[in-house]
Amino acid sequence: MSETHFLRRRWKLILNIVTIVAMLGLVYALRDQIVSTIENIGRVNYWVLLLMIPIEALNYDAYARMYRTFFRLLGDRVSYKEMFKVSLELNLVNHIFPSGGVSGFSYFGLRLKKIGISSGKATLVQTMRFIFLFLSFEILLVIGLLSLAIGGSANNLTILVAASLSTLLIVGTLLLAFIIGSKQRIKSFFTFFTNGINSIVRTVFKGKTEVLETVRVERMLNELHENYLILKSDYGQLKKPFFNGFVANFTEILAVYVVYIAFGHWINPGAIILAYALANFAGLISVLPGGIGIYEAIMTAVLAAAGVPASISIPVTVMYRVINITIQVIPGYYFYHKALRSEAPQEQ
Repeated sequence: MSETHFLRRRWKLILNIVTIVAMLGLVYALRDQIVSTIENIGRVNYWVLLLMIPIEALNYDAYARMYRTFFRLLGDRVSYKEMFKVSLELNLVNHIFPSGGVSGFSYFGLRLKKIGISSGKATLVQTMRFIFLFLSFEILLVIGLLSLAIGGSANNLTILVAASLSTLLIVGTLLLAFIIGSKQRIKSFFTFFTNGINSIVRTVFKGKTEVLETVRVERMLNELHENYLILKSDYGQLKKPFFNGFVANFTEILAVYVVYIAFGHWINPGAIILAYALANFAGLISVLPGGIGIYEAIMTAVLAAAGVPASISIPVTVMYRVINITIQVIPGYYFYHKALRSEAPQEQ
């Protein structure tokens, strides 16, 4: 009992310590890339490289506006400033805790409880964010494939990869919409998922009974379904978050391209679009923070298939990753730490 009492009183301190350790792990994982970036810094145009800062700011702006629109459609008013900060915090969480985005979902729900947003709404909005990012990225994929075709780099492999990725995005989105579109389907799927997780935990950790409370999960999923029906009732209202999703994707691609320009290389943007998409998908399953290793390997391989030599793509990819993660992690930790210092969110 005393141990539980200690954890309740010191949970913010413990979480801060865990986060700092995770950040140190990220820096350690990036150590070779940091050294490589320092060695290559003399080869770049600094003024062009500085464009990454306003581009990333536009990226966070797009996410903040997307969140605000979704919450407004669900009947909640949230401030732009708050959503901008949360976007930065989420980037930090997703970078230092490799969990395929699950950590971001959990943190988003807990973070928004303190401003009166229910778990069901937070989960739906975060889910819709991913759906709209996937759907809007389809436009960039088509543009990228056309760009590669015009440039003569659209070989059979790149066409196959682009087609497979497009199919995966569409099928995944339709499947998710199919599940949350019915209260019975959503209950059946997530009851199966919850029981599966609890069964695994009981097998691995003897004595543990239920990590995910079935009743609580069911209540949250019912709310998720009801809020989904609200958004679905008027598709016209979803044009704005779709545009925000496109801007978020576009600015990410643009940030990569800016580093190529800083190195003095104007390559086919289609190659970057395809490589970025595959590298991010592969990074989701990485056990290392920020997808270190897998991200760079996949991006280099895809770029090579599209005609970009490894001697060009490797230093550019490494520098982009180091600068991009730095831009996200430093302000992200500041707002994350500030959020932990404020009053702890209350259970609803």
